[in-house]
Amino acid sequence: MDGQTAGEDTQVTEDTWTVAGRTFRSRLIVGTGRYKDLEETGAAIEASGAEIVTVAVRRVNLSDPKAPMLQDYVDPKKYTYLPNTAGCFTAREAVRTLRLAREAGDWNLVKLEVLGPAPLLYPDMQGTFEAAAELIKDGFEVMVYCADDPLAAKRLEDMGCVAIMPLGAPIGSGLGLQNPAMLSMIKENITVPFLVDAGVGTASDAAIAMELGCDAVLLNSAIAHAKNPILMAKAMKHAVEAGRLAHLAGRMPRRMGADPSSPLSGLIR
Repeated sequence: MDGQTAGEDTQVTEDTWTVAGRTFRSRLIVGTGRYKDLEETGAAIEASGAEIVTVAVRRVNLSDPKAPMLQDYVDPKKYTYLPNTAGCFTAREAVRTLRLAREAGDWNLVKLEVLGPAPLLYPDMQGTFEAAAELIKDGFEVMVYCADDPLAAKRLEDMGCVAIMPLGAPIGSGLGLQNPAMLSMIKENITVPFLVDAGVGTASDAAIAMELGCDAVLLNSAIAHAKNPILMAKAMKHAVEAGRLAHLAGRMPRRMGADPSSPLSGLIR
């Protein structure tokens, strides 16, 4: 192995990110829902290389030992569980759900989402502000799903949220990043970790998010709904790593005309 390759490997190994005092190597966060069964869930998460997994508290069995349990397939000693409020449509529902999660599993780092009505399921920002204020007052460390709005994102940071997670596109749509310019503005105006959450459909979407400077990418449907979830999980792992390296490397400038890679002067005639 030459010196340059060794140096690159060292840089990747040491390139960690931190949220609420917890440090992680993987910049891919994956969900645990929508798979055909728990066995596939565990295999896909293992293939993704993720260290954090989201858990929809209202939809997953965490306490009945007689029923299949996520913990049997996704070891909570190996992965950081991130309880979320998927399926909550009011601030009151979201706060109650996360308080129950803390009682059940002693989880303090949580993902907050308060959704508007179907079919859009767009973030309800008024409900999100209300729930975030209550949860922060309650001592929770809140990673918050929000609209791709720089003013709302900054307000949530100022309130005390530990990570800002705007949508790339509507939940489960797989449309990819629909407003990269606005996402870049959010990134420039906050100091806490910045993640794209929702809308990623394939590996190139995840790579683009990382190239924009995201600290991490959070996704679920893109893997769970793929024809081969295990293979897509591996693709997402490599896409996030490639996008991160591209961001660190710094892309070449865009230009409207050609710029030959070989000099035109000194040609043999």
